[in-house]
Amino acid sequence: MAKITLDAIDEDIKKSKGLPNHHYVSKKVFSLETEKLFYKQWFGVGFGRDIPNPGDIVPLKFLGIPILLVRNHAGEINVFENVCRHRGMVLLEKKKNTQGLIRCPYHSWCYSLDGELKATPHVGGIGVNFHKGLEKKNLGLFKIKSHLFLDVIFITLSEECQSFEDTHKELFNRWADYKKPLFFQKKDSEFELKVNCNWKLAIENYCESYHLPWVHPDLNTVSKLEDHYNIISKGNFSGQGSKAFAQMRDEKGKIFPSFSNISSKWDHTSEYISLFPNVILGVHKDHIFSGVLVPKNEKKTIERFSIYYSKKDSLGETFNSLRHKNAKFWKNVFKEDINVVEGMQKGRKGKYFDGGRFSPVMEEPTHIFHKWVANQLKF
Repeated sequence: MAKITLDAIDEDIKKSKGLPNHHYVSKKVFSLETEKLFYKQWFGVGFGRDIPNPGDIVPLKFLGIPILLVRNHAGEINVFENVCRHRGMVLLEKKKNTQGLIRCPYHSWCYSLDGELKATPHVGGIGVNFHKGLEKKNLGLFKIKSHLFLDVIFITLSEECQSFEDTHKELFNRWADYKKPLFFQKKDSEFELKVNCNWKLAIENYCESYHLPWVHPDLNTVSKLEDHYNIISKGNFSGQGSKAFAQMRDEKGKIFPSFSNISSKWDHTSEYISLFPNVILGVHKDHIFSGVLVPKNEKKTIERFSIYYSKKDSLGETFNSLRHKNAKFWKNVFKEDINVVEGMQKGRKGKYFDGGRFSPVMEEPTHIFHKWVANQLKF
């Protein structure tokens, strides 16, 4: 058995193999990919809807990093390391809302929602809450660079990373029509799936429409395989689009209102892209969805999804049944993918599987993702 390496991923899709098996089953490779594919890139960690109100704070651990998602009193989102600057204590274990300060449970050092160190009780002795050797202005929480796009909170840990806008300028231009307010209804517009596969398999699957007739028969009745086209970028996203989008209707024929001032292109077009490494997005004339894949280890992934609407009216009681129908539809679509991505994960235990081959016509978006992974790991 020849050892398959990253060099087998060729620029020419007709010659290229896929990623080697060990990139889906090895703890060592998972650790390497964490460093190279996440820590050195912009990646999604959560949603703006996780912290909807001023004072909301959500602690989370993403690929081992303790993080705080914070909405300050002005309504702006901040992301900090969830670590006190004093002795490295984790500040919060559970989400909360505060109109005051973030207090460390160890020695009660306190921080504002903008990360500034505000209080250091007894630091200079009993009853002395300051010391000239400690400058508060230099001891604020470590701020992590962040950006909100289609309600996904992206972060980067790399000082060398370009701004999010520069990194994803190509997608910004493609989806310029969607730089608009989004409206979210918590009751029926979010869902989560636990999947026993490496996170990359979920991204790969989402990139292409080739599997549509066999995995998504209901979806294929309204948007057939022949209605789809490939979306190809210069390197950091890929996906598929459909030219047969039709707005969903409820039992009375009602449809969701459309986004304002949107191109007529979207009357019958929808697009679905994987934004590397771990975000999936879908846009339509009346709603969008965002998904964040949370890798738990080399063979387990949590998929978090949010559905957003074009107008606040869409959140009202008159649209209850249609929102429920839409959420059920998309949840079913993503549930239908579980069997195939988990099946591919099981297949990666095969001793002779050599990374496989791509359809030169149907799977160029997936090939782009494999090339992206290989290129990041080579440097």
